[in-house]
Amino acid sequence: MPPRSRTDVSSLPPEGAQSRLGRPGVVPMNKVALVIGAGDATGGAIARRFAREGFTACVTRRSLDKLQPLLDAIRAEGGTAHGFASDARKEEEVVALVEQIESTIGPIEVMVFNIGANAPSSILQETARKYFKIWEMACFGGFLNGREVANRMVARAGPARAQTILFTGATASLRGSANFAAFAGAKHALRALAQSMARELGPLGVHVAHVVIDGAIDTAFIRDNFPDRYAQKAQDGIVNPEHIADQYWMLHCQPRDAWTHELDLRPWLEKF
Repeated sequence: MPPRSRTDVSSLPPEGAQSRLGRPGVVPMNKVALVIGAGDATGGAIARRFAREGFTACVTRRSLDKLQPLLDAIRAEGGTAHGFASDARKEEEVVALVEQIESTIGPIEVMVFNIGANAPSSILQETARKYFKIWEMACFGGFLNGREVANRMVARAGPARAQTILFTGATASLRGSANFAAFAGAKHALRALAQSMARELGPLGVHVAHVVIDGAIDTAFIRDNFPDRYAQKAQDGIVNPEHIADQYWMLHCQPRDAWTHELDLRPWLEKF
Protein backbone atom coordinates (compact mmCIF):
# COMPACT_ATOMS: atom_id res chain seq x y z
CA MET A 1 0.00 0.00 0.00
CA PRO A 2 1.31 3.50 -0.79
CA PRO A 3 2.60 5.53 2.17
CA ARG A 4 -0.15 7.36 4.01
CA SER A 5 1.60 10.62 3.19
CA ARG A 6 0.46 10.19 -0.41
CA THR A 7 -3.20 10.22 0.63
CA ASP A 8 -5.33 13.09 1.84
CA VAL A 9 -6.55 11.73 5.17
CA SER A 10 -8.14 14.85 6.62
CA SER A 11 -11.61 13.35 6.32
CA LEU A 12 -10.86 9.64 6.73
CA PRO A 13 -12.55 8.09 9.78
CA PRO A 14 -10.15 8.01 12.75
CA GLU A 15 -9.02 4.71 14.18
CA GLY A 16 -11.44 3.50 16.81
CA ALA A 17 -14.23 5.71 15.54
CA GLN A 18 -17.73 4.53 16.25
CA SER A 19 -20.11 3.69 13.44
CA ARG A 20 -23.75 4.64 13.36
CA LEU A 21 -24.41 1.30 15.03
CA GLY A 22 -22.17 2.28 17.91
CA ARG A 23 -19.59 -0.45 17.40
CA PRO A 24 -16.03 0.82 17.90
CA GLY A 25 -13.78 0.44 14.89
CA VAL A 26 -16.61 -0.32 12.46
CA VAL A 27 -16.81 2.32 9.76
CA PRO A 28 -19.96 2.57 7.62
CA MET A 29 -19.22 2.04 3.95
CA ASN A 30 -20.29 4.65 1.41
CA LYS A 31 -20.68 4.23 -2.33
CA VAL A 32 -17.63 5.61 -4.12
CA ALA A 33 -17.04 7.34 -7.44
CA LEU A 34 -13.36 6.98 -8.35
CA VAL A 35 -12.06 9.51 -10.88
CA ILE A 36 -8.63 8.69 -12.28
CA GLY A 37 -7.14 11.91 -13.62
CA ALA A 38 -9.26 14.46 -11.76
CA GLY A 39 -7.89 17.60 -13.35
CA ASP A 40 -9.15 21.15 -13.12
CA ALA A 41 -11.76 20.77 -15.87
CA THR A 42 -13.51 17.56 -16.93
CA GLY A 43 -12.30 15.21 -14.20
CA GLY A 44 -12.97 17.72 -11.45
CA ALA A 45 -16.44 18.49 -12.79
CA ILE A 46 -17.29 14.78 -12.87
CA ALA A 47 -16.11 14.30 -9.30
CA ARG A 48 -18.19 17.26 -8.09
CA ARG A 49 -21.26 15.98 -9.97
CA PHE A 50 -21.16 12.56 -8.35
CA ALA A 51 -20.41 14.05 -4.94
CA ARG A 52 -23.55 16.18 -5.24
CA GLU A 53 -25.50 12.96 -5.81
CA GLY A 54 -24.28 11.47 -2.55
CA PHE A 55 -21.22 9.57 -3.71
CA THR A 56 -17.94 9.77 -1.88
CA ALA A 57 -15.57 11.18 -4.48
CA CYS A 58 -12.14 9.56 -4.57
CA VAL A 59 -9.91 11.48 -6.94
CA THR A 60 -6.39 10.90 -8.20
CA ARG A 61 -3.55 12.79 -9.80
CA ARG A 62 0.17 12.15 -9.66
CA SER A 63 0.53 15.15 -7.34
CA LEU A 64 -1.62 15.32 -4.23
CA ASP A 65 -1.07 19.08 -3.86
CA LYS A 66 -2.81 19.71 -7.18
CA LEU A 67 -5.94 17.98 -5.88
CA GLN A 68 -6.42 20.26 -2.89
CA PRO A 69 -8.57 22.92 -4.64
CA LEU A 70 -10.92 20.21 -5.91
CA LEU A 71 -11.15 18.56 -2.50
CA ASP A 72 -11.89 21.92 -0.90
CA ALA A 73 -14.58 22.68 -3.49
CA ILE A 74 -16.37 19.36 -3.00
CA ARG A 75 -16.32 19.71 0.78
CA ALA A 76 -17.52 23.31 0.57
CA GLU A 77 -20.56 22.05 -1.34
CA GLY A 78 -21.29 19.56 1.45
CA GLY A 79 -19.77 16.53 -0.25
CA THR A 80 -17.21 13.99 0.86
CA ALA A 81 -13.91 13.64 -0.97
CA HIS A 82 -10.56 11.91 -0.63
CA GLY A 83 -7.48 12.61 -2.70
CA PHE A 84 -4.77 10.15 -3.70
CA ALA A 85 -1.40 10.66 -5.34
CA SER A 86 -1.24 7.71 -7.70
CA ASP A 87 0.52 6.93 -10.96
CA ALA A 88 -2.07 5.16 -13.13
CA ARG A 89 0.72 3.49 -15.14
CA LYS A 90 2.16 1.56 -12.17
CA GLU A 91 0.41 -1.68 -11.38
CA GLU A 92 1.43 -1.84 -7.73
CA GLU A 93 0.07 1.66 -7.07
CA VAL A 94 -3.22 0.93 -8.81
CA VAL A 95 -3.70 -2.33 -6.89
CA ALA A 96 -2.96 -0.59 -3.61
CA LEU A 97 -5.25 2.35 -4.44
CA VAL A 98 -8.27 0.17 -5.14
CA GLU A 99 -7.62 -1.99 -2.08
CA GLN A 100 -7.32 1.04 0.19
CA ILE A 101 -10.54 2.60 -1.08
CA GLU A 102 -12.55 -0.61 -0.95
CA SER A 103 -11.34 -1.55 2.53
CA THR A 104 -11.45 1.84 4.26
CA ILE A 105 -13.95 4.04 2.39
CA GLY A 106 -16.49 1.99 0.47
CA PRO A 107 -17.32 0.01 -2.68
CA ILE A 108 -16.33 1.62 -5.94
CA GLU A 109 -19.60 1.76 -7.86
CA VAL A 110 -18.36 4.19 -10.53
CA MET A 111 -14.89 4.43 -12.03
CA VAL A 112 -14.02 7.16 -14.52
CA PHE A 113 -10.73 6.94 -16.39
CA ASN A 114 -9.99 10.48 -17.52
CA ILE A 115 -6.28 10.69 -18.32
CA GLY A 116 -5.62 12.62 -21.52
CA ALA A 117 -1.92 12.63 -22.50
CA ASN A 118 -2.52 14.87 -25.50
CA ALA A 119 0.97 15.82 -26.67
CA PRO A 120 1.34 16.64 -30.38
CA SER A 121 4.54 15.79 -32.22
CA SER A 122 5.60 15.11 -35.79
CA ILE A 123 6.13 11.44 -36.54
CA LEU A 124 9.50 12.49 -38.01
CA GLN A 125 10.74 13.65 -34.61
CA GLU A 126 8.72 11.37 -32.31
CA THR A 127 10.82 9.34 -29.89
CA ALA A 128 10.12 5.81 -28.79
CA ARG A 129 10.18 6.93 -25.15
CA LYS A 130 7.53 9.61 -25.63
CA TYR A 131 5.33 7.41 -27.82
CA PHE A 132 5.40 4.64 -25.22
CA LYS A 133 4.75 7.06 -22.34
CA ILE A 134 1.66 8.46 -24.06
CA TRP A 135 0.35 4.92 -24.60
CA GLU A 136 1.03 4.08 -20.96
CA MET A 137 -0.89 7.12 -19.74
CA ALA A 138 -3.83 7.08 -22.13
CA CYS A 139 -4.37 3.33 -22.55
CA PHE A 140 -2.34 1.07 -20.27
CA GLY A 141 -3.50 3.02 -17.22
CA GLY A 142 -7.08 2.43 -18.35
CA PHE A 143 -6.43 -1.30 -18.48
CA LEU A 144 -4.88 -1.42 -15.01
CA ASN A 145 -7.58 0.63 -13.30
CA GLY A 146 -10.38 -0.99 -15.27
CA ARG A 147 -9.21 -4.50 -14.43
CA GLU A 148 -8.83 -3.84 -10.71
CA VAL A 149 -12.18 -2.13 -10.33
CA ALA A 150 -13.99 -4.63 -12.56
CA ASN A 151 -12.89 -7.52 -10.37
CA ARG A 152 -14.54 -5.86 -7.37
CA MET A 153 -17.69 -4.92 -9.27
CA VAL A 154 -18.27 -8.36 -10.78
CA ALA A 155 -17.97 -9.99 -7.36
CA ARG A 156 -20.94 -8.01 -6.02
CA ALA A 157 -22.98 -7.44 -9.20
CA GLY A 158 -26.75 -7.85 -9.12
CA PRO A 159 -29.86 -6.63 -10.93
CA ALA A 160 -30.53 -3.92 -8.34
CA ARG A 161 -26.96 -2.60 -8.25
CA ALA A 162 -25.76 0.01 -10.75
CA GLN A 163 -22.02 -0.25 -11.36
CA THR A 164 -20.36 1.71 -14.12
CA ILE A 165 -16.94 2.06 -15.72
CA LEU A 166 -16.52 5.10 -17.96
CA PHE A 167 -13.59 5.91 -20.24
CA THR A 168 -13.00 9.42 -21.59
CA GLY A 169 -12.17 9.46 -25.28
CA ALA A 170 -11.42 12.22 -27.76
CA THR A 171 -11.56 13.06 -31.45
CA ALA A 172 -8.36 11.00 -31.68
CA SER A 173 -10.33 7.94 -30.60
CA LEU A 174 -11.97 7.96 -34.03
CA ARG A 175 -9.36 9.35 -36.41
CA GLY A 176 -5.67 10.11 -36.43
CA SER A 177 -4.68 13.65 -37.32
CA ALA A 178 -1.30 14.89 -38.51
CA ASN A 179 1.17 15.29 -35.62
CA PHE A 180 -0.95 13.18 -33.27
CA ALA A 181 0.24 9.65 -34.08
CA ALA A 182 1.05 8.72 -30.49
CA PHE A 183 -2.10 10.21 -28.98
CA ALA A 184 -4.37 8.75 -31.67
CA GLY A 185 -2.79 5.32 -31.32
CA ALA A 186 -3.32 5.34 -27.55
CA LYS A 187 -6.89 6.64 -27.80
CA HIS A 188 -7.81 4.10 -30.46
CA ALA A 189 -6.48 1.40 -28.15
CA LEU A 190 -8.45 2.73 -25.18
CA ARG A 191 -11.63 2.66 -27.25
CA ALA A 192 -10.96 -0.98 -28.19
CA LEU A 193 -10.32 -1.79 -24.54
CA ALA A 194 -13.67 -0.25 -23.61
CA GLN A 195 -15.46 -2.26 -26.31
CA SER A 196 -13.90 -5.54 -25.16
CA MET A 197 -14.68 -4.82 -21.52
CA ALA A 198 -18.27 -3.89 -22.34
CA ARG A 199 -18.85 -7.13 -24.22
CA GLU A 200 -17.36 -9.21 -21.42
CA LEU A 201 -18.62 -7.36 -18.35
CA GLY A 202 -22.05 -6.25 -19.55
CA PRO A 203 -23.56 -9.74 -19.19
CA LEU A 204 -22.01 -9.84 -15.70
CA GLY A 205 -23.86 -6.69 -14.63
CA VAL A 206 -21.25 -3.97 -15.16
CA HIS A 207 -22.01 -1.07 -17.51
CA VAL A 208 -18.93 -0.02 -19.52
CA ALA A 209 -19.13 3.07 -21.70
CA HIS A 210 -16.77 5.19 -23.79
CA VAL A 211 -17.35 8.92 -24.20
CA VAL A 212 -15.91 10.68 -27.23
CA ILE A 213 -15.42 14.38 -26.50
CA ASP A 214 -15.11 15.80 -29.99
CA GLY A 215 -14.32 19.46 -29.44
CA ALA A 216 -12.37 21.98 -27.40
CA ILE A 217 -13.16 22.02 -23.69
CA ASP A 218 -13.39 25.16 -21.60
CA THR A 219 -9.98 24.97 -19.91
CA ALA A 220 -7.15 27.32 -19.09
CA PHE A 221 -5.05 25.53 -21.71
CA ILE A 222 -7.51 26.38 -24.50
CA ARG A 223 -7.93 29.92 -23.19
CA ASP A 224 -4.18 30.61 -23.08
CA ASN A 225 -3.07 28.78 -26.22
CA PHE A 226 -6.03 29.06 -28.59
CA PRO A 227 -7.64 32.45 -27.93
CA ASP A 228 -9.58 32.45 -31.20
CA ARG A 229 -11.10 29.09 -30.36
CA TYR A 230 -11.79 30.16 -26.81
CA ALA A 231 -13.66 33.22 -28.10
CA GLN A 232 -16.33 30.79 -29.34
CA LYS A 233 -17.32 30.20 -25.73
CA ALA A 234 -19.65 33.20 -25.94
CA GLN A 235 -21.76 31.31 -28.48
CA ASP A 236 -21.50 27.86 -26.89
CA GLY A 237 -18.76 26.85 -29.30
CA ILE A 238 -16.61 24.99 -26.77
CA VAL A 239 -17.66 22.30 -24.31
CA ASN A 240 -18.54 23.21 -20.73
CA PRO A 241 -17.00 20.62 -18.34
CA GLU A 242 -20.10 20.78 -16.14
CA HIS A 243 -22.22 19.68 -19.10
CA ILE A 244 -19.83 16.79 -19.77
CA ALA A 245 -20.23 15.75 -16.13
CA ASP A 246 -24.02 15.75 -16.50
CA GLN A 247 -23.70 13.22 -19.34
CA TYR A 248 -21.47 10.95 -17.25
CA TRP A 249 -24.07 11.01 -14.50
CA MET A 250 -26.77 10.19 -17.07
CA LEU A 251 -24.79 7.16 -18.26
CA HIS A 252 -24.54 5.84 -14.73
CA CYS A 253 -28.28 6.28 -14.19
CA GLN A 254 -29.33 4.35 -17.32
CA PRO A 255 -31.44 1.24 -16.71
CA ARG A 256 -29.78 -1.96 -17.83
CA ASP A 257 -32.36 -2.52 -20.58
CA ALA A 258 -31.17 0.68 -22.30
CA TRP A 259 -27.43 1.03 -21.78
CA THR A 260 -25.35 3.28 -24.02
CA HIS A 261 -21.89 2.01 -24.86
CA GLU A 262 -20.51 4.95 -26.83
CA LEU A 263 -21.59 8.56 -26.52
CA ASP A 264 -20.08 11.39 -28.54
CA LEU A 265 -20.29 14.99 -27.35
CA ARG A 266 -19.48 18.06 -29.41
CA PRO A 267 -20.51 21.72 -29.62
CA TRP A 268 -23.05 22.57 -32.26
CA LEU A 269 -20.38 24.50 -34.21
CA GLU A 270 -17.98 21.54 -34.39
CA LYS A 271 -17.57 19.89 -37.79
CA PHE A 272 -17.58 16.09 -37.93
